[in-house]
Amino acid sequence: MDDFKVFYDEEEDILYLAKEGEEAEVVEISPGVNMELDSNGNLIGVELFKASRMFKNVLKSMEKKLQVA
Repeated sequence: MDDFKVFYDEEEDILYLAKEGEEAEVVEISPGVNMELDSNGNLIGVELFKASRMFKNVLKSMEKKLQVA
């Protein structure tokens, strides 16, 4: 996962993890979670829709820790 970069589209609320490659297939593994694969079936991207809702509890926990620090 070291070669993956993280992008966030605030307007669309999509968290995207990606690495170099050309998308050949998209597989929905859960509602709002897509995996992008290259022509060899290698994972090149993950899309998380409604990311702020999905990570709501994680973000609250991180916010509390940052306020204490």
